[in-house]
Amino acid sequence: MRVTAVTCVKNEGPFLLEWIAYNRLIGVTDFLFYSNDCSDGTDDLLDALARRGLVAHLPNPAEGRNYQMEALKHARTQPCVTGADWVWIADVDEFLNIHTGDHTIAALIDACDDPQAISIPFQFFANDGVERFEDSPVIAQFTRSHNPDIWCGELAIEVKSLVRKDFPLQYYGAHRPFFNAKRTGEALPTWTDASGRKVPEAFLKASNPRRMRKFPALGARRFATLNHYALRSLDSYLVKTDRGDVNRENRAFDDSYWRERNDPATEDRSILRHLPALDAALAELKSDPEIGALHEQAVARHRARRDALLAQESYRLMRDALRDAPTLPPQEEALLAELGLAP
Repeated sequence: MRVTAVTCVKNEGPFLLEWIAYNRLIGVTDFLFYSNDCSDGTDDLLDALARRGLVAHLPNPAEGRNYQMEALKHARTQPCVTGADWVWIADVDEFLNIHTGDHTIAALIDACDDPQAISIPFQFFANDGVERFEDSPVIAQFTRSHNPDIWCGELAIEVKSLVRKDFPLQYYGAHRPFFNAKRTGEALPTWTDASGRKVPEAFLKASNPRRMRKFPALGARRFATLNHYALRSLDSYLVKTDRGDVNRENRAFDDSYWRERNDPATEDRSILRHLPALDAALAELKSDPEIGALHEQAVARHRARRDALLAQESYRLMRDALRDAPTLPPQEEALLAELGLAP
């Protein structure tokens, strides 16, 4: 079974090898990376990996501001996508954590009875007081998250989706595929959540614009969760704010983004089942002299960029404000205040 992961990157050099190694462990066979405007050597590392046949790497074809959607449109023409049995569209800070069988994509598909699409709810992992960037697996550094069924007072949580080759695709979205629900005479695709249940009809047909990429998470992650490490260390978050959003030009990351994802209410270490195999796979990748050197270069540039940012008063103030920010999301803080339950 061929599973192709498609992703867009900008200045993710220190984190590439972990993401590739992890996804290979769970059954991804092919990778298609689109990069743009990299200054940390992300593109050089991807080129080296591509020369070894480990990934495909292309410059992002976007001419407008929506880098990800234009890349996904282009991806549909690429052999590693057209020849795939399944397509997995995710970001480098997102790790598919499979809880069933041998913890592979094949096991997830089997548990869900082989539908044409599977949508897996997010679980945002908190920074939880980690300040310094460390060149070690992200999945081992961050183990606390919000209540997985409630995020920022909302029961509906965003998803990412695995898409089977025979899905009646109109176009790939970053979170879910789309089809033309108004066409007559065509059966609706079989589509489940990560518990093997049919997704809600409003989600299936994208008939609720407010929730076209999310649905209630309660009971939806029996077989898998999408661990989203959107913050990582405080150091890396500062570099992320400087970089901006890889998917949309001029999108800022601020204290609201941080607070919404820095709720450490729950501990979840389930993904660490993969850590021994991940450590071995990373060591194997880094044993290639060029790959290892390019990874170290990206790490050094990441740290250098942090240092350059912290030489600016505005970033020192941002660091201090984030360090001291409440871990309760703003929406939940406001709800407690409304109910008279604020601490």
